[in-house]
Amino acid sequence: MHRNEFIQQLEAYRQRWGEEKEVCDQFIEFISGNADCFERSFKEGHVTASAWVVNGEGSHVLLTHHRKLNRWLQLGGHVDGESDVLEGALREVEEESGLTEVRVLGEGIFDLDIHPIPARDDEPEHMHYDVRYLCQATGNEEFVVSDESHDLAWVKMGKVVKLANEESMLRMVRKCAGNFG
Repeated sequence: MHRNEFIQQLEAYRQRWGEEKEVCDQFIEFISGNADCFERSFKEGHVTASAWVVNGEGSHVLLTHHRKLNRWLQLGGHVDGESDVLEGALREVEEESGLTEVRVLGEGIFDLDIHPIPARDDEPEHMHYDVRYLCQATGNEEFVVSDESHDLAWVKMGKVVKLANEESMLRMVRKCAGNFG
């Protein structure tokens, strides 16, 4: 995917989620102003890709207890130079959970979040410009815990707050309710 196509997706997101205009504008400015924004090596920050994976009924979301951050999060990770962020999100789903039968729901980007990643080892603190897609497991929902996680779990939407009470996680729960009632 070309960078301009991705910016068009961000602009469509901004139209749909007007209350998130500010974060969307920050994304567009970052993408437009930094040729290396998809590279993990870009130390200021970089684009990451995530998937909010729901089960067949849409009642549960698959969360990972992230090994490095020691927090419950949606599946996702670095795009490693790939500007097709959706492809990166789907790759992360398979790598982190073993799920191979997943379909993308909705039109385009589901959520955006910009958040700091703490410094560790030889990596300075930097920002993740995380692009999230709504996905649904369409086949076997049995997962495999990868070495990137302490654990994985299908969590009932109403119980996500017990594991992860960050606003970005709760925002995705609210958005998901609009898709599954």
